[in-house]
Amino acid sequence: MALETVVLAVGPGDADRIDRLAEEAVDIAGPSGATVVLGHVFTDDEYAESLDRLGFDTVASEVSPNDVADRHATIRELAERLDDAGVDHAVGGAVGDHGDSIVGLAEESDADLVIVGGRQRSPTGKAVFGSTAQKVMLSAPCPVTFVRADTK
Repeated sequence: MALETVVLAVGPGDADRIDRLAEEAVDIAGPSGATVVLGHVFTDDEYAESLDRLGFDTVASEVSPNDVADRHATIRELAERLDDAGVDHAVGGAVGDHGDSIVGLAEESDADLVIVGGRQRSPTGKAVFGSTAQKVMLSAPCPVTFVRADTK
């Protein structure tokens, strides 16, 4: 099976693991020549706040989740790192439940792999991934790679 499309799920808490996410995406997509879809999912409230914070004029034109995701700082940083490594990428945005929408982005892009980040958990919490990561791992139409932030 050839690796053609990788969805890199990016959420509000991923700024602290951007190095690891970029490294993983480059290490996986680079050698295979795969395209990385930088997927950012917003809840309804997050989307409305982002539209306002980023200064979109929703009266003059329709704004898509892709447009908002494309202007998100974490997406821009990851896109820059992928550009520097010569890895093709696109941006995919969605509004809805994080886990379900990441799975939806994977299905829409016909992904061969999804990369999802997570955080350091307590000893008890280590038995179970975060709810978003767990939902993606259980429902994605392809394999999922879990990346957690470096802890130092």
